[in-house]
Amino acid sequence: MRKSFVVSALSACVLLSGCQAVNTTSGGAVGVERKQYMFSMLSTQEVNQMYAQSYQQTLGEASSKGVLDKTSADARRVQAVADRLIAQAPVFRPDSAQWQWEVNLIKSDELNASCGPGGKIIFYSGLIDKLKLSDDEIAAVMGHEIAHALREHGREAMSKAYGIEMAKTGAGAILGLGSDSMALADTVVQYSMTLPNSRENENEADLIGLELAARAGYNPNAAITLWNKMTAASEGSPPEWMSTHPASSSRIASLQAAIPKVMPLYEKAKK
Repeated sequence: MRKSFVVSALSACVLLSGCQAVNTTSGGAVGVERKQYMFSMLSTQEVNQMYAQSYQQTLGEASSKGVLDKTSADARRVQAVADRLIAQAPVFRPDSAQWQWEVNLIKSDELNASCGPGGKIIFYSGLIDKLKLSDDEIAAVMGHEIAHALREHGREAMSKAYGIEMAKTGAGAILGLGSDSMALADTVVQYSMTLPNSRENENEADLIGLELAARAGYNPNAAITLWNKMTAASEGSPPEWMSTHPASSSRIASLQAAIPKVMPLYEKAKK
């Protein structure tokens, strides 16, 4: 029922010329080629600006609590890994070279990390400390999150949410909101950013993240050790990251199948 409703919503969006078929990234060695449907009223720039405001608010709150870490050894590690991964992002998306990338570490027991639209990265120290992550494993997490941003999975989720609202209330109601449109946008941002990613989006982020890490000189096999650690950590009370990035045996199998495709890139980068 829910799948057919989403399809109907997207169909209405397309019929009204509200959605555009795009492919946000090149396929790379891992071959991610899926076309995506984006709501034309939600441009990449607008979504990036929306998220940048939320990101700065998060940093402000962390700073006021004294938990924004700019100087520790882990902060330097996270920054160094990010620099190498970001340098490879234009392989998949050339315009990402002009993004205003930011990387910040927050001191928290939370096992979480994210990279929002436009390249806004947050890493939580608990993820490093509790799972005793190597640099290769940090790269596996961060590469996955950067891949979500490069593929604009957040904007895609927002587009689906807009399509659902159009199907529920009618296009005229949505398109005639006027000054209330930003209120709807804010609601959709919150709605879309807090939901788990689809299996399809997760698989894309896994594959592109794997290749990003390999191109940056990080061992792609670390993706397997990372997910094994996350699976073990999810026993009992699942960590926050697992709520939107659920692990599965099929996910690990998919990564294992893709590793041979990116291993030559890793070997080349190491040389």
